[in-house]
Amino acid sequence: MRDVIILGGGPAGLQAALTLGRLHRSVLLLDAGRYRNDPADHMHNFLAQDGTPPAELRHAARADLEAYDTVEVRDASADQVSGSTDDFSVRLADGSVEQARRIVLATGLRDEVPDVPGLAELWHEGDLVAHCPFCHGHEMAGRVVGVLGAERAGHLVAMMGPVAASLVVLDDDEPVDPAVAASLAERGASLVAGKVDRVERSADGLVAVVEGEPVALGGLFVGPTSTQAAPFAAQLGLTTLPSGGVEVDPMGRTSAEGVFAAGDMAHEATLPMAMAAVLVAAASGLKAGAACVQSLL
Repeated sequence: MRDVIILGGGPAGLQAALTLGRLHRSVLLLDAGRYRNDPADHMHNFLAQDGTPPAELRHAARADLEAYDTVEVRDASADQVSGSTDDFSVRLADGSVEQARRIVLATGLRDEVPDVPGLAELWHEGDLVAHCPFCHGHEMAGRVVGVLGAERAGHLVAMMGPVAASLVVLDDDEPVDPAVAASLAERGASLVAGKVDRVERSADGLVAVVEGEPVALGGLFVGPTSTQAAPFAAQLGLTTLPSGGVEVDPMGRTSAEGVFAAGDMAHEATLPMAMAAVLVAAASGLKAGAACVQSLL
């Protein structure tokens, strides 16, 4: 019986393990080897880590954890979490079972981009298609930047205005409110109407083919649909918010006693959305780890 089992080996889970390890709590961290930022070659907007590949951060964090004898990091997948506070069971993919008094979920989200031919491939290549201007906007500086879908374009156009050379909104054949169109025009964005047939890489970035006509772009922002990457929140009956995130309080406590959540999968109801950033994920892992310690006292 360990003090805590952490599911998820990204920044949230690794930081939670470090926080718990420093108070000599017995911890098992299970890392399935899948991470939300797999498509990204580099992290950005992270103090002292701007431009660092995500894998390098994870490698360094694991090296840090080696100094703590009570922390075990295991490359393994789990398929079921059950039980209640002081008596949780985690079944691994190989059929073995581990037990703990507390659970930290840090399994992240899974993103699905709009169904446009070629878009998923470019998304997974990570350098031309993005969803967060804080993480990827600067890398598109001085380029013609596209936004797929007029509904979410307003704030992106406003944010990217000082960064991009120009902005193009692709409505993808969805109706656009005249007031929205007028607002986009006021902000200097051009609106391209019509169904996007496909997107493909080009010598200077990418091309969106709209009803047979090519639109050259240096980068493209899209709005993915995000769902829980693992089934554990549902298995434990945790309360979720309309965003799809597990509802947590400011210390990462979920609706189930003894279960904590951190990283992109967790969402405080007072925030409009989960802050999908590596630095924020790590900070939430620290808070969840500290709350675990308090809960175990």
